[in-house]
Amino acid sequence: MRIDLFDFELPQDLIALRPAVPRDSARMLVVDGDRDFADRIVRDLPDILAPGDVLVFNDTRVIPAQLEGRRGDARIGVTLHKRVDLRRWQAFARNARRCREGDRVEFGGDVAAIVEERHADGSLTFAFEGDEPVEVLLERAGRMPLPPYIAGKRPPDERDAKDYQTMFAAHDGAVAAPTAALHFTPELIAALDARGVARETLTLHVGAGTFLPVKVEDTDDHRMHSEWGRIEAATADRLNAARREGRRVIAVGTTSLRLLESAADSEGTIRPFEGDTAIFITPGYVFRAIDGLMTNFHLPKSTLFMLVSALMGRERMQAVYSHAIERKYRFYSYGDSSLLLP
Repeated sequence: MRIDLFDFELPQDLIALRPAVPRDSARMLVVDGDRDFADRIVRDLPDILAPGDVLVFNDTRVIPAQLEGRRGDARIGVTLHKRVDLRRWQAFARNARRCREGDRVEFGGDVAAIVEERHADGSLTFAFEGDEPVEVLLERAGRMPLPPYIAGKRPPDERDAKDYQTMFAAHDGAVAAPTAALHFTPELIAALDARGVARETLTLHVGAGTFLPVKVEDTDDHRMHSEWGRIEAATADRLNAARREGRRVIAVGTTSLRLLESAADSEGTIRPFEGDTAIFITPGYVFRAIDGLMTNFHLPKSTLFMLVSALMGRERMQAVYSHAIERKYRFYSYGDSSLLLP
């Protein structure tokens, strides 16, 4: 499909630079089948969902994956993208042309890495020096990797260390937050528990590729970057049982959705999963594992807007986004939410 079919005009003042306070006070646009849109807030979720529904959260934890370094007199900006092994990470680099294989880049705080390999997509593999875990080195020298549409308007600060982490964050490895879950608070979870809404977790370490623009003119020519994920066998069993019983499985965030769909077989059974996925969902895709999606509002011509268009229909989502823009919903990572129920 042509990429321009997924374009729309977004006023820049609707890009959220800070999250709602408290988090569950964010607005939520409910799109339930062909019914009229409903303007709600996230805190209303227990009144909207049914007892027995299952929310699936991504429990990845964002690491301070942005580094500023030097190779000689050249300044090198690095955003880690994907772990290769204990000491090596694939990364996107600003001023990457100044880096050759074998070069040493110093990031300060006694943190340094060797440029080990250059990839066809322009990314580099860095091998970090020393014996300490790379995550420890990042705590010393790194900063939170805010999306470019926020970082381009203001620098990261101490608030982002909390704001850009979900309450479910447990496993280090993401370089972007599963932002749909940023809206959840302990109070909201308690209300969902009282309502009888179940929850499950999986892990997908979101990569920096999620921010890359689509540069081709047709979806057939776009190549997704892979990300590592895991679904435990017991989690898969409970999700399959819920669907057999007619209960809805609702992914909280496109990251949860993509991993669930990657793990589902042709008959819709979710299998235990551990490994990489580069699933790219566009209109025409037949969903196998989920019955709904809670997600923020995405960029024009992005793979995530293509995903929600696949779930709800492209024309329907264009209407959804027109409504959201008219009603001044806040967009992107720190923005408002939507609940999409096909």
